[in-house]
Amino acid sequence: MRNPASGAPTFERCGVVAWALWDCGATGLNAIVVTFVFSVYLTGSVGQGMQGGSSPASWLGRALAVAGLTIATLAPVVGVWAEAPNRRRAVLTVLTGLAVLLTGAMSLIRNQPGYLWAGLALLAGTAACSDLASVPYNAMLRQLSTPRTSGRISGLGLASGYVGSVALLLVMYTGFVAGHGDTRGLLNLPTSGGTNIRVAMLVAAGWLALLALPLLLTAHRLPAAEPSHPTADVLGGYRRLWRDLRDEWRRDHNLVYFLLASAVFRDGLAGVFTFGAVLGVNVYGISQADVLIFGVAASVVAALGAVAGGHFDDRIGSKPVIVASLVAIITMALTLLMLSGPRAFWLCGLLLCVFIGPAQSSARTLLLRMSSPGMEGVAFGLYTMTGRAVSFLAPWLFSVFVDVFGAIRAGLGGLCVVLGAGLLAMVMVRTPARHDTVELPQSAA
Repeated sequence: MRNPASGAPTFERCGVVAWALWDCGATGLNAIVVTFVFSVYLTGSVGQGMQGGSSPASWLGRALAVAGLTIATLAPVVGVWAEAPNRRRAVLTVLTGLAVLLTGAMSLIRNQPGYLWAGLALLAGTAACSDLASVPYNAMLRQLSTPRTSGRISGLGLASGYVGSVALLLVMYTGFVAGHGDTRGLLNLPTSGGTNIRVAMLVAAGWLALLALPLLLTAHRLPAAEPSHPTADVLGGYRRLWRDLRDEWRRDHNLVYFLLASAVFRDGLAGVFTFGAVLGVNVYGISQADVLIFGVAASVVAALGAVAGGHFDDRIGSKPVIVASLVAIITMALTLLMLSGPRAFWLCGLLLCVFIGPAQSSARTLLLRMSSPGMEGVAFGLYTMTGRAVSFLAPWLFSVFVDVFGAIRAGLGGLCVVLGAGLLAMVMVRTPARHDTVELPQSAA
């Protein structure tokens, strides 16, 4: 707990560790399911030979669009539920449990076209549950930090997520993917029927369950404060959401501006992750196995960037970190657009990833600093909702640039347009001065 005179952190170290471990499990799971393994398995193996004009990759885009619509619809009311600290653990437990179950069910998907639709449904459901779970998870940051430490703790959580991605990608590569022929990995699992990937999905589900347990079992011990309003029911949640959004607009227009600006640039960052593996394999000559190795390296440098960005965040503020990171990301992406070959992909891709962690971490910290005490659940619900409300931008512009210029490489230009729009919008947001940040009252817990 914090002694107000000393300015010591308000959190117990074990609480921060448990909080960071959840991110370690959830980010690792997303890397395997959405980006590097299961999505590639669906589009490269399960959907091969399917009839009809649309490719498996197109159907993957549609499935993720449905997931985004679901998240945009439900995130606000999840945020209202999570406004009460005593409900955050329950909401987080339900959504985490659903993500674990859906990922485990992916072990039933064989590499035959008839299984594509079920696989896409499971992928979309897992992506939706994972994103919705981030609402109560992010809201817990208020309970774990002070304004002076929120940047470092947010960066630590994000770095933990990247470390989780590294560890799980290494497990997947060495145990289930490495090698050639009819069996793969140290376990020598057969590729027939997609057995190696199906078993890997069970491991991924267990990974999240194991690392989420410390937070789910101890979250009720976190310092708690009374919510600013009585907790609403499901239907009342949307009415409360509108009232809270209207009140926040009246209190500070810039909070709403930031929600919109961050939604755009976060969609661009998500597009970089989503299509990075596709670009590496189809444009820059990276093998599917080497994509996992790149994912490991990218996660390591992103974790280091997130930690460093968290320290800069606490010293100079969140907005300068976000703006500088976006400028660097766009510069690296445009450079990569003009180059070819695996070396260019590795060099520019890793340099780009150094700045993704700080941009993501500081966006979360800035929202916390701009929101009213006791309103962080609603704020992060809106944060997730607005992000998903524009989640069509990056995939849409990626496909538009590919169709217009007739090359997959051109899709990277579409992602740069989204990131550039988010950067311009972010420059216009006015954020609180460092001396305007107020310490939270000492918890009664």
